[in-house]
Amino acid sequence: MNQKASGRRALLALTALMLLNQALAFSSWWPTPAILPDHRIAPEFVGLWLVILLIVAWRGRLASGTLNLLTSLYLVLVFGRYLDVIVPTLFGRSINLYWDGLQIPRFLWISAQERPLWQVLLAVVAATSLVWILWRGLRWAIGIAAREAAPVALRSRWSLIATAIATALVVANLAGAQATWPVVSKPVLPTYARQAQLLTAALLPAARAGLLPATTVIDEAIQRGPDALAALGGRDLNIVMLESFGAIIYDDARAAPALRPALADFAADITAGGKGVVSAFFRSPTFAGGSDLAQLGLLSAMDLSNPMRHDVLLTTDRPTLVDLFRRNGYETFGFYPGVRWDWPERAYYRFERYVDARDLDYPGPRLGYWHVPDQYAAERFEQLYPRDGNARPRFVFFPTSTTHLPFSPVPPLQRDLQRLLGPEPFDAGELERALAERPDWLDMFPNYLRMIEYGFRWIGHRLRNPDARETIHLLVGDHQPAANITGEGASWDVPVYIVSSDPALLSRFVSQGFTAGVVPARPALGGLHQVADQLLGAFRGSEDSR
Repeated sequence: MNQKASGRRALLALTALMLLNQALAFSSWWPTPAILPDHRIAPEFVGLWLVILLIVAWRGRLASGTLNLLTSLYLVLVFGRYLDVIVPTLFGRSINLYWDGLQIPRFLWISAQERPLWQVLLAVVAATSLVWILWRGLRWAIGIAAREAAPVALRSRWSLIATAIATALVVANLAGAQATWPVVSKPVLPTYARQAQLLTAALLPAARAGLLPATTVIDEAIQRGPDALAALGGRDLNIVMLESFGAIIYDDARAAPALRPALADFAADITAGGKGVVSAFFRSPTFAGGSDLAQLGLLSAMDLSNPMRHDVLLTTDRPTLVDLFRRNGYETFGFYPGVRWDWPERAYYRFERYVDARDLDYPGPRLGYWHVPDQYAAERFEQLYPRDGNARPRFVFFPTSTTHLPFSPVPPLQRDLQRLLGPEPFDAGELERALAERPDWLDMFPNYLRMIEYGFRWIGHRLRNPDARETIHLLVGDHQPAANITGEGASWDVPVYIVSSDPALLSRFVSQGFTAGVVPARPALGGLHQVADQLLGAFRGSEDSR
């Protein structure tokens, strides 16, 4: 064989190996459903390569049936990898077969009914063709790897050494060695294993019981009946989950002085509104992301620092604060202005009314990845669902979204609420400056501070105005921002504020460890799920309140 032909075969073999690795090593192109190549080694690719080497060493070649089997298994892994990296990008959570397995067919069926038949058929043909092309491409690459690369590798000392090094890196990665993360991509098989565990726990009561506590303070409160919320006196409760509000606001030597004026204005706005405030630190079950763990942890009074517990909980009918308040005559709202897609898990929460971004009819412009500024969303919600004396007391759960990574652009603050809800919510100059901002992926810290300042100021401005009906406001940081802002080794603590015009009620929280004012004291009072304990301890009847 001449040198030129040998070079072509070597290039072909290298191309096949690179294609197989990239099929399981790509990353997401946030915030789109597209993907980007990744330089890291895919663990399952190394596993496939070892299987190919063993078969070729034993049998001399891959039989056609074996080649088809390996291709089909690898294709399943490719689909798993895509879902594993894209679902968190689009939905802010990991893939969940219990919910997504029901939602995806429903979504496809509804979408098909809304389209002409020719478009549906074209989509089916396109999807089928894509799967076939991908399968053929993988089969070609595995065949080339077995025919061209494996025989050479088995004869080459350096190839075997490289294979041994790659295998050692993968083993170390699977054992949890963080030093391998820059060179080894996240494996896919644990995702399938986790989904199998989730489905088992969802379908088998014994497996589910091992993950969740038998009872919580919410079960006890439901048994108590109306006395559980007697001290609340039928007042509204507004729970606002503050995206990325973490202890860094107070702990960081750069953040604390920069945010001190906004924090002082926040306190002054609360006082000007005739209200008082107490605060405390609690430990979030998550860091930098995974807001659902913090949100549902608070609502369920369960420690969800284990994400599997969160996912299993969603498959049950265990009660939450939503159920407790509904049983006590409250109208319950789930207000999610950052959501613009169908969210199947909301069925678990059992909100009487669910409101997302699509219900707000925001006239624009879109500000950042989450489109609707929190200030507009809050005021628009009140406009859509006005409160009067005849309405039932209201329980509102409102996760904010504007202060989410990448913390840019920062929306203008609009003090004229009539203007805010009009066709042109913001002044042209302020809006132009905001829209001109671009995320600084290399240094997010300055924009993080500006965004948190925006959060304090719009909430303070809202609390400065009188409530349409007496309301208790619970403001809860969901988690710390990412380590590129907090630095390494940061705590998982988050601030919690309770705002009310009732000093006696606030004193109940002080007796449980809260501090008067907007500067929480150390140490943290517990896990974030224990905020539910604090609430129910303060809201219960006077004879045995804490």
